Amino acid sequence: MIEDIKKTLWAAADKLRANTDAAEYKHLVLGLIFVKYISDTFAARRAELGRRFADPKDDYYLDDAALMAEELEDRDYYKEVNVFWVPETARWEAIRAAAKQPDIGKRIDDALSVIEAENPKLKNILDKRFGRAPLPDGKLGELVDLISTIGFGDDPRLARDVLGQVYEYFLGMFASAEGKRGGQFYTPASIVKTLVAVLAPHHGKVYDPCCGSGGMFVQSEKFIESHGGKLGDVAVFGQESNPTTWRLAAMNLAIRGIDFNLGREPGDTFTKNQHADLRADFILANPPFNISDWWHGSLTGDPRWVYGDPPAGNANYAWLQHMLYHLKPNGRAGIVLANGSMSSSQNSEGEIRKAMVEADVVEVMIALPGQLFFNTQIPACLWFLAKQKTSRQGEVLFIDARKLGTMISRVQTEFTDEVIERIAATVEAWRNPDRHSRESGNPVVYADIPGYCRSVKLAEIAEHGHVLTPGRYVGAEEVEDDDEAFADKMQKLTEKLGEQMAKGTELDALIRQKLGGLGYEF
Repeated sequence: MIEDIKKTLWAAADKLRANTDAAEYKHLVLGLIFVKYISDTFAARRAELGRRFADPKDDYYLDDAALMAEELEDRDYYKEVNVFWVPETARWEAIRAAAKQPDIGKRIDDALSVIEAENPKLKNILDKRFGRAPLPDGKLGELVDLISTIGFGDDPRLARDVLGQVYEYFLGMFASAEGKRGGQFYTPASIVKTLVAVLAPHHGKVYDPCCGSGGMFVQSEKFIESHGGKLGDVAVFGQESNPTTWRLAAMNLAIRGIDFNLGREPGDTFTKNQHADLRADFILANPPFNISDWWHGSLTGDPRWVYGDPPAGNANYAWLQHMLYHLKPNGRAGIVLANGSMSSSQNSEGEIRKAMVEADVVEVMIALPGQLFFNTQIPACLWFLAKQKTSRQGEVLFIDARKLGTMISRVQTEFTDEVIERIAATVEAWRNPDRHSRESGNPVVYADIPGYCRSVKLAEIAEHGHVLTPGRYVGAEEVEDDDEAFADKMQKLTEKLGEQMAKGTELDALIRQKLGGLGYEF
């Protein structure tokens, strides 16, 4: 049901886009979905309060109509269940009633300003660009009518789930529509799920220093809830330099009831570190690959560069060291980076990698399939870092997952849930040699699997020049022996090759004949 809703809404919204750039249109659509959601949840809470105030058996019962009307305007009733207060002029009914008016854009901007004023958590978060929306006449009103068809219902938990799924689906579709630029703020869901499944961020402080639209946080909360935890078991910290994406992340978290701290404003993580004193339990991040213009003179001698000064021409090792610096002593980090980060020796990168390996802060390296990202075909990998390993000291686990992707379209690959579970289980068994299965009670034993995974001592990594490419260590996949004798197999293959060569000669002759008939010789 929800899949049909998502696809129908996207098809209709994309049709209304006309010639508007997807990057601009994205904020209009997602902004309206956000307003519709908070208006619906406000209305549902208001209706619930009305029923309870009128019920003599309820603790909220009031026998005075004037007092009831007054209590319905008490913001605390809404705040206590994590519902935003929406003033009357900003409610969806008012916006929809004015959808066909020529000034509908300004009316929406005014509504957003009022909502911000009434909810400090949303201050400077809502993107007020509807009055200057580059849409043909009437299209914004049609978009309002379309968003009006999304019904979030009266159950707050169900409403949040529906909204979250629609929001996440639209983020992914916009990333695909935008192509290269879209991937700058959107990490494919299966990669986020893999990071979360391996790190298992079940408590404490979770940090993403380049948080984009907030997908890492959302998936972390989903993981916690699916494992019996509750919303609020983690505190979320993030930073994002792009102002519109920063707002998008805040809305994405707000609609799900996730408490967050994304800093006072958008800002560059390296030069305007808004969480300088933060030490996190878990860090999950997909920094932009191979940034060349990140350096600033003020970063010389920065305390974050524990393992060496990163080269000014590439930020990969600045990201890795920034994240290590912000981990608690027992903290772990999972980072998506370009494959070059595993083997590059340009400038100081090789020396920094060597220092990190020898300090034993590299825990797991995973090679990923191609075509995972919307914005780049650059091959990518996952780094997992541990500030202080509690097991497997002096070893690194290498996993080659390049062949484990599933094509979901002509140009897009993803990991299935089964593959993600396999990777996470492999890491878990490796990390905890003494762990027992909760189902059977039997020991869960890690074993190297040729072509897939291998645990490697630091001395062997040093022999390879501290290169961290999994394919170098896991070896080739074992091929099942079919018991056919080599001579017999070779004879069959030779016969087949002879047949194909004869067929090729026959086709060459036919082509020459046809061309000759047309007056061409070669």
